Amino acid sequence: MRIALDDLRDADVVAFLEEHVTQLRDVTPPGSSHALDLDGLRASDVSFWTATGDDGQLLGCAALKALTAGHAELKSMRTAGHRTRQGVATALLRYVLDEARAAGFTQVSLETGSFEFFAPARALYARHGFTECEPFGDYRPDPHSTFMTLQLRP
Repeated sequence: MRIALDDLRDADVVAFLEEHVTQLRDVTPPGSSHALDLDGLRASDVSFWTATGDDGQLLGCAALKALTAGHAELKSMRTAGHRTRQGVATALLRYVLDEARAAGFTQVSLETGSFEFFAPARALYARHGFTECEPFGDYRPDPHSTFMTLQLRP
């Protein structure tokens, strides 16, 4: 697997992200979906990575949005449906957290859904040290959201 920064121009990546946003909006009540669209992911304060297989096939993606000098938000974690539970998300998460450390962030937070559909994501984050927290940044309390954070160690 290869993980690299991506400019969000490849048609396969665009389709993958459009499917991601559509799925999240389908399973999340209106007003509670916080997935970034392509313009949001292309913003100057966001870094976006893709994971590809040895054959060049897109396996997953993740993004990191700077909130403050020391605090970033994990966004757009997604694994291709045919590759779930095969280590793609773990590899992406570890990679992005290493990149966050290298960029000088001391804290990474995230928002994910609070219902069963998002249970595997919450379990992944908890396995990597994320704990539930209060809403951060511009988020407000929402019964459909779970907020998690991780203090990064050097």
